[in-house]
Amino acid sequence: MPFEVEIGRLGAQGDGVAEGPDGPLFVPFALPGERVCIETSADGKHAALSQVIRQSPDRRDPICPHFGICGGCALQHLEEGAYLAWKRDLVVQALRSRGLDAEVEPVRPVSLGSRRRATFALGRVDGTVALGYRRARSHDLIDIDACPILSPGIVTRLPKLKASLGRLLGAKREARVSITETETGLDIVVDGVRPKEAALAKLASEAARLGVARLTVDGESLMPGTPPTIRFGPAQVKLPPGAFLQASPDAEAVMTELVRDGIGHAKRIADLFAGLGTFTFALAGSAAIDAFEADEAALAALSEAVRHTPKLKPVRALSRDLFRAPLSPVELAAYDAAVFDPPRAGAAAQAEQLARSKVKTLVAVSCNPGTLARDLRVLVDGGYRIARVVPVDQFLFSAHVEVVVRLER
Repeated sequence: MPFEVEIGRLGAQGDGVAEGPDGPLFVPFALPGERVCIETSADGKHAALSQVIRQSPDRRDPICPHFGICGGCALQHLEEGAYLAWKRDLVVQALRSRGLDAEVEPVRPVSLGSRRRATFALGRVDGTVALGYRRARSHDLIDIDACPILSPGIVTRLPKLKASLGRLLGAKREARVSITETETGLDIVVDGVRPKEAALAKLASEAARLGVARLTVDGESLMPGTPPTIRFGPAQVKLPPGAFLQASPDAEAVMTELVRDGIGHAKRIADLFAGLGTFTFALAGSAAIDAFEADEAALAALSEAVRHTPKLKPVRALSRDLFRAPLSPVELAAYDAAVFDPPRAGAAAQAEQLARSKVKTLVAVSCNPGTLARDLRVLVDGGYRIARVVPVDQFLFSAHVEVVVRLER
């Protein structure tokens, strides 16, 4: 039965939080200060917004026709200043949960239409091919014809891509499609299908018209044109299929500048979890870099780019699983600064070794404030001081936020 509640705050996932008879109720698309009518699930654990009775002055019309249906965005309906303040508070609260009371700067925003990579579901809905995202809190597939956070270079091609990729499904119900916009065209990876040769050949013949630089299906790649490449500073890097890449080049530029500023005048730097060299090449103009990475394909791409990029200081690309074999304090003694940008799981093992080292300056980059705060706690306990914390809104309208932190001894 519907009933009314007052929304007191936003939760960590962007839902409005109200006090229910049995504890907190999380109400999607409701905002603090609003009085709303909701319906709860039979178990009382989930709530759905039925009506906004008293509206928050921070409520705005969403910019996407799919908002509230598609599960990709949580907060398009919140005024920008309040939205950015909430994102900053995610970082503040994560740090405080570990007893860290560092000053957190305002969030650096990025522009709409700047996201260059996305993962879609490809399937059939009521007998028609659909290419899109999941419905909010559901496994249902929503066909997408607009997405304001994605690059226009991807969005404008979605209708033709849907028609062409749909032939790959065969008897399969669904496939996973990852699309990355590169310097030379779209890099598309399709998983979950083994198409017939005729369907694959037909798609390959259409690739140039679709702006596709490479198509990888079931681990096999076809390149009808120039291999997909990405530019990091002065370097042109060939992108391995499925390789990690920062979601937004706008955010990447902000983060790179923050990393460069954080490192300062260091002359020998350890770039930990270096990936394709996102920060390696930005730093190699003025410092010698040892880039450590476990992914062999990424490391090979970085190494090749180093060989073909002039006017760099010495760069070594070194294979190392920093989760299993972090650099020790003895090894770290060779560096006056280190950068680490681990996956969402963080860098617990490496943070422990850094905390025991004498490296003067660290710059941490993370897309997970929770694991970042855990690692920072270890570093602070080891004698480091947090000098700067800057959130970057790389993941628009979502509950995710990137963070760059400078630490000093």
